[in-house]
Amino acid sequence: MAAPSTSHLLRRATAWAAGLLLVVPTAVTGCRLLGTDAVTPVPQLLALLPWLAVPAGLALLGALLVRRPVLAAWAGGVLALALWFTQPYGPADTPARGPVTARLRVLAANVEFGNATGELVAAVRRERPDLVFVSECDPACARALGAGLGDRYPYGAHVAAAGPAGSVILGARPLTPEPALPGTTMGMPGATARVGPGDVTVRLAHPMPPLPGLIGLWKRELGLLRDFAAAHRGGPVILAGDFNATQDHAAFRSVLDSGALHDAARLAGAARTGSWPRGRAVPPYAQIDHVLVSAHFSVRGARFLDLPRTDHRALLVDLDLHARP
Repeated sequence: MAAPSTSHLLRRATAWAAGLLLVVPTAVTGCRLLGTDAVTPVPQLLALLPWLAVPAGLALLGALLVRRPVLAAWAGGVLALALWFTQPYGPADTPARGPVTARLRVLAANVEFGNATGELVAAVRRERPDLVFVSECDPACARALGAGLGDRYPYGAHVAAAGPAGSVILGARPLTPEPALPGTTMGMPGATARVGPGDVTVRLAHPMPPLPGLIGLWKRELGLLRDFAAAHRGGPVILAGDFNATQDHAAFRSVLDSGALHDAARLAGAARTGSWPRGRAVPPYAQIDHVLVSAHFSVRGARFLDLPRTDHRALLVDLDLHARP
C-alpha cells in the first residue's frame, strides 16, 4: 500500500486543526443560542463571544482550502452565529414620551478596593454628575469621598464593608436611603432620589463575578437583581454599577427583561464598548459596567472614562426623565 502523500497529510492536518478551532466557539455560541450560562468555563468564555468569530473564521478558511464541505458548513454556521450575536441586545430606544421633567447625569465607577478614589473625586468634580454609584469602596474610600465631595454631594446611601464589599451612592439631589439588597455577598445600597417633580428608585448593582466554583452564587445574585427589577417595574428606576456580566449572559438579559430596563450604553450606540479589564496587556473587551434605566428615561449620551489605578472604566450617562413611559 502506498504511503499517504505529503499533500494528503497536510490536508488532513488542516481539517483536524479546523475542527479543533471550532470546539470552543461551537460550545459557547450554542449556549448563547439556548439562553443558558451553563457551567465553568462557559460564563467566562461568553464574555469573549464576539472574539470567537476569529477562530471560527480561520476554521472556515481551512475547511474551504481542503474542500471539506461538512466542516465548512459547520464552521460557517458557527461564524454566522458569533457575528449575529454581536448585535446589541434589546430595542434601540425607550418608549419614553411626553415633556422632559428633569435632566440627570449618572456616573458608575468601580474603584478596585478603593485604589482609584482620588481619581474618581477628580472625575466627579470635572463631570458634575447628579448621581454617583461607586463599587468596591471600603470605609477609607467612603471617608475620602465625603472629604473630597461632601460640599457638592451632601446626600448618600452606603454599605460600610472592607475590600470589594463596600459600596456608595452619592447624590447632589436629595436621597432617602433604602436598605441594602439582602442576601448578597457585596453591598448593593439603594435609595429614593428626588428628581424633578417625582421620585426615582435607584440601586447599585455589584453581584459576585462568575469565578470557577462560584457560578451558582453569581447566577443567584443576578437573580436577586432580576427580582428587584421586576418588583419595581412600572416606576422610574436606575440600576447601575459593576454587574460582572455582559449582554451575552442569560442571567444579565433576564434582569433587563424582567424589569423592562434598557442598557444606556446600548441606547447611546456603545453596546460593545469594553469596560473591563482596563490597564492590562489587552484593551478592555467586556462591557460589564452598566447603567440600566426604566422606560421613563431617554438617553442623550454615554461615555466611558479611563480612571487610573482601577481595572474598570467608569460609565457616564446623560438621561432625560419624561412625564410618561
